[in-house]
Amino acid sequence: MANIASARKAARQSEKRRQHNASLRSRMRTAIKDVIKAIEAGDKTAAKAVYQSATSTIDIIADKNIIHKNKAARHKSRLSAAVKAMA
Repeated sequence: MANIASARKAARQSEKRRQHNASLRSRMRTAIKDVIKAIEAGDKTAAKAVYQSATSTIDIIADKNIIHKNKAARHKSRLSAAVKAMA
């Protein structure tokens, strides 16, 4: 544990930031899982709707530098391809 006041404050801030980032990352993962579930259910209209909201969530998280922009693009691309591949 830090002994200097500024280091203690930095540790508090860092922990708060870590928890906030973790919740955002979790929200993104849940959005991706929702799209995959809709695809597996075979409902194309529902999958498209869920994909739109997931894309928005992924973009927000990439803008905040929680994940890299290329990772966000990769997730969106793969989900989009899976939705388009539905019969």
